[in-house]
This record gives sequence, structure tokens and C-alpha cells, in this order.
Amino acid sequence: MNLYGVKAIYRFELARWFRTLLQSVLSPVISTSLYFVVFGSAIGSRMASIDGVSYGAFIVPGLIMLSLLTESISNASFGIYMPKWSGTIYELLSAPVSWVETVIGYVGAAATKSVLLGLIILATARLFVPFEIQHPFWMLGFLVLTAITFSLFGFIIGVWADGFEKLQIVPMLIVTPLTFLGGSFYSISMLPPIWQKITLFNPVVYLVSGFRWSFYGVSDVNVGVSLAATAGFLALCLGVIWWIFRTGYRLKV
Repeated sequence: MNLYGVKAIYRFELARWFRTLLQSVLSPVISTSLYFVVFGSAIGSRMASIDGVSYGAFIVPGLIMLSLLTESISNASFGIYMPKWSGTIYELLSAPVSWVETVIGYVGAAATKSVLLGLIILATARLFVPFEIQHPFWMLGFLVLTAITFSLFGFIIGVWADGFEKLQIVPMLIVTPLTFLGGSFYSISMLPPIWQKITLFNPVVYLVSGFRWSFYGVSDVNVGVSLAATAGFLALCLGVIWWIFRTGYRLKV
């Protein structure tokens, strides 16, 4: 394991993040805070509790997950796309760094940034709504596992994209709608029976449900199923990345 190479990539990506803190941290925190103000404080105070949890507290895990998914994909995709765009990807491919070490460096940095952002949003939520965390260990585990999984997914998008506009297609047109429809603002048990079954085909449901369980001990889907679904998607992303480096797909063009 070339730890020096992994450390170099990791530190470079973190340094780029710190240079753009205003855009990388302040912007998503402010956007999420507006959700807490509108849905948590204003509307939430007029709505009934869900599974014994006040509405303002109920949406906290969903909003954190919404930011975590979008930021994980964005950080990882932009991190690997920039070397492709500038042409420095060839220096990386010719360096004595394996594909595993490359992925650890880029995905590790993206996941670290996303986890830090998630913790900042979690602390910010305390300013607007009271909530508790029944299983802090599991909460942190879900946070890290989700950040790593979707950073791997973002890495794939960064390799696939051949223009800046394509970097935003999947997060804006697929991931964000799936998150809103995945129980971030409601329990899927509130839906008609047919829509409850349809919603189970949305992979984000399992992420939000498992993460919410770590907070309040309630979930729409069994926690074991949530973990298995997340781990399965992580394994799928690893398989796709292995194929990308094995074939040189959009890396050696």
C-alpha cells in the first residue's frame, strides 16, 4: 500500500475544500437551515407527531441525509473530473499508485468532507428543533457508510461525465427527487397501500429509514434490510470502479 500516494491525494482534496468553504459548507448549511425554519419551526408546530416524534424532529434525519447524498456525490465527482478536464489524470495513471489507492484518496476525502458537513448540520439543527439520538454509534455508522457509498457513486459519475453540466444531471434530476420521495418529510406508512409498495423500490427509503431509526428507534423498513441495501449498493459501486480502471473507460481517452 502506497500510503504516501494516498495521503497526497487525500490532503490535496481536503485543501481544495478548505479553499472553498463558503460554497462547500456555508451554502448547504444555510439551505438546510431554511428547511428547519419553514418545515420544523413554522409548519412543524402545527402538525401532529409521527410515531410519537414531533414533526420538526422527525424531518431532521431526512434533511441531513438529503445534504449528505448530494454533497458526497458532488465532492467525489468534481474531485476526479478536474484531473480529467485539466489533463493531469495521465500523471496520476502513470504514477506508482494503484486504483485502490487512488479510490481511497479521492473517496476518502469526499466522504470526510460529507461527514463533517453532516455533523455541522446536525449541530445546527439543535438551534431550531429539539431532538434526541437513541443510538449515537449507529447514527455515526450510518452517516459514514452512506457518505462512503455515495462518494463511490459520485466518483463513477465524475469518470462518466464529459462536461460540467453532466456532473449535475444525476444529483439534480435523480438523487434529489428520490430523496424527497424517500420519506425525508413523511413516513411511508402515511401513504396509500399501493404507493407504500411502489416506494419500497426507491433505494433512498432504506437510507433515510435506517438513519431515522438511529435517532428515534422508529423506522419504515427493518434496520437490517437498510444496512444490507446500503452495503449492496456499496459493493456494486466498487465493482463498477474496478471495471473502469481495468478497461480505462473514459480515463485514457
